[in-house]
Amino acid sequence: MSWTTVADVAAAVCLLLGSVLALLAAVGVLRMPDLLSRMHAATKPQVLGTVLVMAGVGLRLRDPGIVGLLVLVVLLQMAASVVSSHMIGRASFRAGQVRHDLLVVDELSEVSEHDEPRGAP
Repeated sequence: MSWTTVADVAAAVCLLLGSVLALLAAVGVLRMPDLLSRMHAATKPQVLGTVLVMAGVGLRLRDPGIVGLLVLVVLLQMAASVVSSHMIGRASFRAGQVRHDLLVVDELSEVSEHDEPRGAP
């Protein structure tokens, strides 16, 4: 068995796992009850699925120019998903579209339910 066969099998595994994670992200967006849970379901497995798909494509094509482009795609996807999900979460919280009864910790509300001081004394 040569290294190209091993790389092709690893590429197939990465592509399959990445597509399964993308499918699970789509199902999570449809099944989760509130906006913040949907955002979590959309960003976490989707980014890992993208990394796995790009790794599978890189293993299959084995061209240094294409691998460099795929690394750039992964880095931009990781940066964009973090920033966009943060901004959407903040905007939805300010617009009142977040269910406060499902929040465990609410650091964005101005009114505190507890009279404990926050931070250093």
